Amino acid sequence: MNIAIGNDHAGTIYKFKIIKLLENKGIKVINFGTDTEDSMDFPDAIHPVAEAVERGNAEFGIILCGSGNGAAMTANHHQNIRAALCWNNELVALARQHNNANILSIPARFVSEKEALEFVEIFINTEFEGGRHERRINKIPIINC
Repeated sequence: MNIAIGNDHAGTIYKFKIIKLLENKGIKVINFGTDTEDSMDFPDAIHPVAEAVERGNAEFGIILCGSGNGAAMTANHHQNIRAALCWNNELVALARQHNNANILSIPARFVSEKEALEFVEIFINTEFEGGRHERRINKIPIINC
């Protein structure tokens, strides 16, 4: 499995912890984020994550910024990307089960490191339920706009 990760300066510390967690599981991580805490523009790290997921170069994406909002908004501009901003375990599970989220957006300034790592575990280990949810998510992309 390949997972693309992208972050701005607010998510750098968590990103390194997440990469370690994933690599310890044998997951290849494609790092598009900054490796410093110097201020940078989050879209520069988020668009490449969304593109990697869109193209099939990564099964999932993980994105981090201060609030998680800007990162999720950026990723969701891409067709067939379903980035979910999550701040608790139940939201992460539901994002996968009901929405088949393919990118997890973590609000680095509002959750603990422990919570962020739990989110990643839940995200990669939770399956999409399909069924009635499949019909709904198929209505998300805008076609011929």
